[in-house]
Amino acid sequence: MFDKVLIANRGEIALRIQRACKELGISTVAVHSTADADAMHVRLADESVCIGPPPASESYLNIPRLMAACEITGADAVHPGYGFLSENARFAEILEEHNITFIGPTSEHIRIMGDKIAAKETAKKLGIPVVPGSDGAIRSEAEAQKVARAMGFPVLVKAAAGGGGRGMKVAQRPEDLATALSTARTEAKSAFGDDSVYIEKYLTKPRHIEIQVFGDGQGNAIHLGERDCSLQRRHQKVWEEAPSPALNAEARRNIGETVANAMRKLKYRGAGTVEFLYEDGEFYFIEMNTRLQVEHPVTEAITGIDLVLEQLRVASGAQLTHKQSDVVFSGHAIECRINAENARTFRPSPGRITYWHPPGGLGVRVDSGVYQGYTIPPYYDSLIGKLIVHGKNRNECLMRLKRALSEFVIDGIETTIPLFNELIRQPDIANGLYDIHWLEKFLGKP
Repeated sequence: MFDKVLIANRGEIALRIQRACKELGISTVAVHSTADADAMHVRLADESVCIGPPPASESYLNIPRLMAACEITGADAVHPGYGFLSENARFAEILEEHNITFIGPTSEHIRIMGDKIAAKETAKKLGIPVVPGSDGAIRSEAEAQKVARAMGFPVLVKAAAGGGGRGMKVAQRPEDLATALSTARTEAKSAFGDDSVYIEKYLTKPRHIEIQVFGDGQGNAIHLGERDCSLQRRHQKVWEEAPSPALNAEARRNIGETVANAMRKLKYRGAGTVEFLYEDGEFYFIEMNTRLQVEHPVTEAITGIDLVLEQLRVASGAQLTHKQSDVVFSGHAIECRINAENARTFRPSPGRITYWHPPGGLGVRVDSGVYQGYTIPPYYDSLIGKLIVHGKNRNECLMRLKRALSEFVIDGIETTIPLFNELIRQPDIANGLYDIHWLEKFLGKP
């Protein structure tokens, strides 16, 4: 096992990783920008290193400064969390070149799955069902029109190197395609430095279903069930739950085993999530995230498996602790992303938290790196916490969520808590009858 882990991240996920390290007796190193000097993950780490000014490009994304922090502290492993450098293949390579373990997949797997076109081809070869679309990057509008007309409109233009909804545009009709191509390319170039795009069939009422997988890099891999992440705004997840209200046990078992078999063939190492669109009983692969997900706590709640602890074990060279037959799903879990944003406009709301009272009680978990008196900086993602509830069944889970939301008090800033108080009262939510377009339609109401 590792002696010292440097956590190349901030906020709630940095604190989450610290907790797992402490339970294994591993020393932790926090890195931080000058804006995060008073952050909770810095206060609770065994050591901390300032790596630069507030802009992420000069701190959390600055590989030379992170490497210097490793050298100064003697860290023998790095956990990247999610976001920032968590899916940067070059960062993983540089760490390995310096005999520092990257707690995640191999750089090869990160690189393959980070390119959406290569990922789709790999998924096909591994027997994972994919969304109909172009075989590779689209080189011209004429080619785009040919591909789109063959599969039928509407179509979705997507950035090959993208994620998080950036570089994604829908063309409802042939005359919309040129604008969609141009806009997607511009966004992709700005966000990822690569303007390559491809085309997929646009499904009209799909759900977003993702399968949590875990491998040890030695040919052993399991799945830990699915998460339903269909409640989204601009392709950004807002509410996640497990299991999905849309799947039965047979569908869950079939897609889970398909994905687990693929990870065994790939000899995948660590935590990963294979994401699908699900419509009319069919699954369509859209991407794989080669890292821990924001919503991993709902999987931990229904399986009782600590995913971060398993990441640490597997990265140190150990085999998987669990076999597929050991994985037992218990009850239902829901996660609400608590953002420092206006609940309707989603305008960021940085500032000082004047009062902080998180909910508690049986089946309630709050993952957050903030505290009363903490000032949320304006430079980073607006996620300030995650409310996770677990119950014996979905109905109990929903009632527990309603109770927990009523207890959650955050003053001094705007948050998305009022949105969840609205959602919990909607019949479609109570009945699990929603797709990836539901939330935007709901927010569009007068």
